Amino acid sequence: MPKMIVSIDEVVIKEVQLTKDKTTLGRRPYNDVVIDNLAVSGEHAVLQMTGSEVFLEDLNSTNGTYVNGKAVKRHQLQNGDAIEIGKYKIKFVGDNVAENFDKTMVVKARPPEHAGGASVAAMPAGPATHHAADALGQSALSGAIKVLSGAASGREVPLTKVVTTIGKPGVAVAAITRRQHGFVVHHVEGAGNPSLNGAPITKEPVALKNGDLIELAGTQMQFVQN
Repeated sequence: MPKMIVSIDEVVIKEVQLTKDKTTLGRRPYNDVVIDNLAVSGEHAVLQMTGSEVFLEDLNSTNGTYVNGKAVKRHQLQNGDAIEIGKYKIKFVGDNVAENFDKTMVVKARPPEHAGGASVAAMPAGPATHHAADALGQSALSGAIKVLSGAASGREVPLTKVVTTIGKPGVAVAAITRRQHGFVVHHVEGAGNPSLNGAPITKEPVALKNGDLIELAGTQMQFVQN
């Protein structure tokens, strides 16, 4: 089935499969796809699926909806189209190629009960980035995030992907990126104040060391590198 891959600053933060006739996008929490950014209208746009055809319609948003750099009111989406809403970029993957896009699938690693806790999702930055990482030998790196508080306390999530996002959508999300010589973390979205060893995590990547403590969306985690 067709899907959308949502990213900001070239970091993938979520993937949404289009399973309904209408899929709404906007800042309000009742939308099917919630984008928590002031540049995004409460009810910004809607995706309408008719058979194998998918149409994107702007809902008179304040800042507009763009496809491949052009403002649109209603547009039939083609595989590979790049949608821009605020600072967010959404790649549309058509139904006929969705099954070949496994490398961008979200792998959610969350406890059976995670009331109020942070969720952890592992997402590669895309096939090209993944291959480049392996060429640099990054696959030899081994790291994990160990949850220290909340319902998921004691759970350890291996950092097996090039990019792993952690946090709670709409509150605070950070990304851990595997590089050639180690791992770095930076703030992705949300009004929360994630911290690393008590210091604020900003949008500038900061290198992680074994034993570093991360606090995000009310949950404390520890970075472990072998």
